[in-house]
Amino acid sequence: MPDMNAMRIIEALRSGVPSRAVGKYFAEARPKLIRRISDALDEVAINGKSDSFLYTGKYGEGKTHLLNTAMTMAQENDMVVSYMPISKEAPFDKLPVIYRNIVQNTYLPKHEQPGFLHKLWGIGASSPLASEMLLYAAKELETDKLYYLFQCFLKTDDQEEQFRLQADLEGDFISPPDLKRIYRRIAGKAAKMNVPFSKTKHCMDYFSFLSRLFTAMGYNGWVILIDEVELIGRTGKKARQNAYRNMYRFLKPTSLHATYTMFAVSSMYQDDVIEKKHEYENLEAIFPNDMEPGKTVLDAIVSAEQLNPLTRDEISEVISRIIDFHAKAYDWKPDLDVGKVVEVAQEGGSLLRTKLRSAIEYLDQKYLYGDGGHVSVGALEQEDLSAEEADVPSLDDLND
Repeated sequence: MPDMNAMRIIEALRSGVPSRAVGKYFAEARPKLIRRISDALDEVAINGKSDSFLYTGKYGEGKTHLLNTAMTMAQENDMVVSYMPISKEAPFDKLPVIYRNIVQNTYLPKHEQPGFLHKLWGIGASSPLASEMLLYAAKELETDKLYYLFQCFLKTDDQEEQFRLQADLEGDFISPPDLKRIYRRIAGKAAKMNVPFSKTKHCMDYFSFLSRLFTAMGYNGWVILIDEVELIGRTGKKARQNAYRNMYRFLKPTSLHATYTMFAVSSMYQDDVIEKKHEYENLEAIFPNDMEPGKTVLDAIVSAEQLNPLTRDEISEVISRIIDFHAKAYDWKPDLDVGKVVEVAQEGGSLLRTKLRSAIEYLDQKYLYGDGGHVSVGALEQEDLSAEEADVPSLDDLND
């Protein structure tokens, strides 16, 4: 009988669309890199010290697959995972937008659907978790807004009010006057905030709060996965520089607790964006007195480790798994020479993605006709970060 889970794996590989399920079952590739990530996750979980990893790779060589594999590894290590691909709807130059998108795509271990705040419903205001988080919010953050907000969230007896406070924790920030009104109703006294909260200036407080909250909830840490970083190159000059400054907060995570952040970047970014668009000169022009955050990020991209093509042995291991999944997906018993399938894959194209698709097409032919004929996977369009639309200015640039 066909195995539907195996069929989903095969169809994901056939389409070339990255999949969490594929990442779960194909962790054998690049064993040295996988071990490095595994050791880093263990270090974060044990010591609570945050870290990061930025890497580059060619189009179709498995950048997103590595993030999906890291997601599986983190969840098996009882860590919370957030995944955010950068896009027009989820840019990286505005920290409140980043926060909202990350929260919307945050997964607890052993959960297929995102979400975590429901775990706080019913937590008593005098519980150990509440006491730890209220003390942290009052003493360790730039502002004490989250101290008042979390106290209200725990103590309110109005369900609509609790939903509104939860929405704030999800990135739909409540106005300070509304928060003060709720606090006065619950506590019977005025909220005396030490610093007026601004979501553009103080949004990092929310990331810091969540990083501490996840360990207080009993998890081993927080893993943040940022994909499609090369799309920063298609925004305006000022937006790009602001995005680098936001990346710095996660690459050098001094305010985050037990957090591991991974950035996946196209290997073309250095030539097509940093060099062609003169990013170091742009940085000096836009932030002449505060270059260091952006410069550190640009240097990190230039010197980043690049994903090497899989060795023949690594491809053989992946192909062996694909043969097993194909057999389960279509309920047949392949009588195949793995070496022959590897040869077909190697001839299928230069990209890892097309090699695997070629192997699956060959298996399809063996399954359907008992023989594998000529396999040809159509060429995939190469990404181009230097396209004309990449120079379209942002609204920020037009307003300057």
